[in-house]
Amino acid sequence: MTVEVRKWKEKEVGSMVRIWNQIVAEGNAFPQTNLLSYEEGRAFFAKQDYTGIAADIESGAIVGLYILHPNNVGRCGHIANTSYAVDRERRGQHIGRLLVEDSIAQARDLGYGLIQLNAVVATNQTALKLYQDIGFKPLGTIERGFRMDDGHYEAIVPHVYYL
Repeated sequence: MTVEVRKWKEKEVGSMVRIWNQIVAEGNAFPQTNLLSYEEGRAFFAKQDYTGIAADIESGAIVGLYILHPNNVGRCGHIANTSYAVDRERRGQHIGRLLVEDSIAQARDLGYGLIQLNAVVATNQTALKLYQDIGFKPLGTIERGFRMDDGHYEAIVPHVYYL
């Protein structure tokens, strides 16, 4: 499979919502608890500074996506925040790495000074290793920072990447 990462298109919203909702429903990575409808997803992805998708070039299937937006406003508006989602059927194929690397390039192009990941769940070892390999720096640990789907709490490890 050959994957390209590029800006999303309106016709891809259904696939994007499906992948986003997979992560939300798994209850172990995204803070959101409500699934997106098609219309909510379209509006959500459109309001980001950038929404990128990973597409299988041969089949055209959307296999992952990310969103990029300010982490805060005003004096902290130079800090970007991102979220990444890979289709559960395509995990382990280095799609996440492609998404993260593209988000770094897009954040630079948009004039951000750094990317902050607010809530990397400490049990998400795959994500933690990927971020470390790419050069993100952990900022510490916040115990009981994330409520898992079953109601128990896990630590989160915020990260930063200086552009």
